[in-house]
Amino acid sequence: MKAFRWITAAFCLTALGLHAAEPGTKPAEAPAKKEPAPAPALSWHNVKEWGLEGRAFGGMERKNWFDRLPAVADGKVTKEVWELGQDSSGMLARFKTDAPEIWANYTLRRPRIAPPNLTAIGASGLDLYARDPQGQWRWVGVTRPTTGQVRQEIIKGMAPGMREYMLYLPLYNGVENLEIGLPPGAKFEPVAPRAEKPVVFYGTSITQGASASRPGMTHTAILGRRLARPVINLGFSGNGRMDAAVGELLVKIDAAVYVIDCLPNMNAAAVREKCIPLVKQLRAARPDVPILLVEDRRNTNAWILPRRNKLHDDNHRALRECLDTLKAEGVTGLYHLPGDDLLGDDSEAATDGSHPSDLGFVRQADRFEPVLRSCLAPK
Repeated sequence: MKAFRWITAAFCLTALGLHAAEPGTKPAEAPAKKEPAPAPALSWHNVKEWGLEGRAFGGMERKNWFDRLPAVADGKVTKEVWELGQDSSGMLARFKTDAPEIWANYTLRRPRIAPPNLTAIGASGLDLYARDPQGQWRWVGVTRPTTGQVRQEIIKGMAPGMREYMLYLPLYNGVENLEIGLPPGAKFEPVAPRAEKPVVFYGTSITQGASASRPGMTHTAILGRRLARPVINLGFSGNGRMDAAVGELLVKIDAAVYVIDCLPNMNAAAVREKCIPLVKQLRAARPDVPILLVEDRRNTNAWILPRRNKLHDDNHRALRECLDTLKAEGVTGLYHLPGDDLLGDDSEAATDGSHPSDLGFVRQADRFEPVLRSCLAPK
């Protein structure tokens, strides 16, 4: 009877994925928990010591060092624009090192790691690029944030050699601090932000970076690498509306080009109301700076949504009317980028119909590049 009870118990335990100990033997001990490997000893370098590229308004006071907008903007721009200005989109740190591995240590401003239409890497991560032996910028690695305090290895096991790096900051979160960690003894040279006049983008969530998979994949970042020029990203998700209060900030930047890409957050009536005053505001303060007016990208499912398609048609028409009026009034230095082909014509280049995927951002960069090169060409 005892043997029968033992066999029955063993059968039940086996069915549950468990194993009974043989009679008269001690139960096996659970394997010891594996402790995580300790982080290596590192030498840390604070980016505040040499500065970030893409950080405008350098001589003006800020509430947080990493904010995109100066303190004076609080109360002048809308509450939404002010809060979005605390995101670090478009900023990057430049440095050189021969280290075989690179770490990052930073604190995020907000607990939400990512909104629904972005990856955690895109919204709250860091994105590392390096120059290859031919001088081209190539992707290297990213952080993968899961909490508000991030202390992670970005890359290890790299081939030996001194290289220049660019580290892009989060698109849809702000940071409180940022340090770059290297093994002791590795050479390190900070690279100051470039002094060339920047391309300044004022726009919407698309400009800010939704829905790039990582910060270096936005069209603004791609164009910065292709044009070898600093970029200022003043994209404000849902709130790029050609506001005069933002115009007051734009004119404080000694820009190479102003790119106005606000139509995805506007309708035709708002375009007619705000476009001409904004252009004249910029032109009065910066008479020689080219201004590129960008049409609304067409949603990738607009082909099956007549009302959405009409909104795009109306927006495009309104912007062209404003452009014609400005030119007729003698305003010079104006450029125009059509919107129909910004995402291609195969409906494959957006995550949700509106916001570009990485494919969409590459396509946008391809459309922007020749126009911006024309804007930047010596006159």
